[in-house]
Amino acid sequence: IFLFIYIHGLLNSLGSLFGFISKDAVSKTQILMNFLKSENGPHYATVQSMVKFELDNKLVDVDKKGIYPESGCRTLLRLHRALRWLQLFLERLRTSKEDDKTSVMCRDAYNESLAQHHPWLIRKSAGMAFYSLPVRPAFFEVMNVGTPEQVVDVLGKAVPLLCEVYQITEELYQKHNLLDLP
Repeated sequence: IFLFIYIHGLLNSLGSLFGFISKDAVSKTQILMNFLKSENGPHYATVQSMVKFELDNKLVDVDKKGIYPESGCRTLLRLHRALRWLQLFLERLRTSKEDDKTSVMCRDAYNESLAQHHPWLIRKSAGMAFYSLPVRPAFFEVMNVGTPEQVVDVLGKAVPLLCEVYQITEELYQKHNLLDLP
């Protein structure tokens, strides 16, 4: 959850497109925090314990009947997918050249991750919004980390951590057949 709070701050600093994504991530993080604060809170202390608890108590819509829309597993899956998009985008940004277009990097990362889970209208809206992204030097400046070299260095440290968190969740969800929750 703390990872998503940090990501929220980063995304908010990057402009209105990312502010929208950030608000969605905060709302999903709040759902998870509410589970953590509930009487069943101890079962939500880790991703592993949450998955076990919700599966054991049939609180996950594994049969895709449209029930339990705010289960912890379903909510975290949405954040997990967004994390993949962010990971792909930031890696592209880190390895890009000064004249590379952030809109193309963001679009490509979106198409490899979130697009497959969104309806046509959202995909088209997102595609249009990507065109409003600033050029790479301005994007780096908005990140407020320092010089372009410092931004690349910070991204070089952050992206592997995002990858690790993503991979742990991916493997757990794959093991329990939770990657396609409605």
